[in-house]
Amino acid sequence: MSTAQVNSVAAIEAFRSDLVLFLSNARAALDEANADLLRMRVWLEHDQRRVWEGELRRRQFALERAQSELFGARLSQFQETLVEKQLALRRAQAAVVEAEEKLKRLQRWTRSLEHDADPLLKQVEHMQNYLSGDLARGVVQLDELIKSLQAYAGITAPAAAPPTPEAPPA
Repeated sequence: MSTAQVNSVAAIEAFRSDLVLFLSNARAALDEANADLLRMRVWLEHDQRRVWEGELRRRQFALERAQSELFGARLSQFQETLVEKQLALRRAQAAVVEAEEKLKRLQRWTRSLEHDADPLLKQVEHMQNYLSGDLARGVVQLDELIKSLQAYAGITAPAAAPPTPEAPPA
């Protein structure tokens, strides 16, 4: 049977308290990472999509208005107005193209986030399971070890038996 030389139960208690602190901080960090990813997904999939779909509709409406104004300017045959309206139409077309490109880019980012984040989320989940399982059991085992060592230290060594007086020689 092997023996252990334990010099200080306090060192084990300090390690246990450091392990509990680490578990608490690690869980908080992993929860924060999950929350950040969730916020990023919501921002991409809902907030930004809604913003750019609305912007695209607004810009398409402005394009239609610029087209009708150009048509009206052509009918009136004012050269100065016609050039301005053509320039406004080009700007409106460019704005619509930009909004469409941003929506496409947003869709690529959403797919990319899902593709890149899934393996990382699995690693985070594995780490959370490790923290909740193995390390939590380790804390419990350290508790039991500390109690056993304290109980052992509380037992005093048996006192040596008093010497028996020898019988006088007869």
